Amino acid sequence: MKILIANEAMEWFKEEMEAEAGDYIRFYARYGGSSPFHEGFSLGMNRESPHEIGVETVLDDVHFYIEKADEWFFNEHDLHVSVDAALNELKYEYKPATNS
Repeated sequence: MKILIANEAMEWFKEEMEAEAGDYIRFYARYGGSSPFHEGFSLGMNRESPHEIGVETVLDDVHFYIEKADEWFFNEHDLHVSVDAALNELKYEYKPATNS
């Protein structure tokens, strides 16, 4: 499983969240809403120090991660993060995990 952050999403994090080198941004399963895999759970995201990283991607020294305890939520899929240009909001896609 991987986290893939598109260039426009990285710019969104820098502008909207003021992300800078050394920051940790967590993607996690939160109660409420729905996802393609789990009714009653949706994807949350915040700036938070990690406890036990399961998956991590580092871009411009910003750490994007999923805790080991939240890996179940992604159902063996990679998380692709981009931006919906019309809404200027993050867009999440789940694609079957690849090994490369």
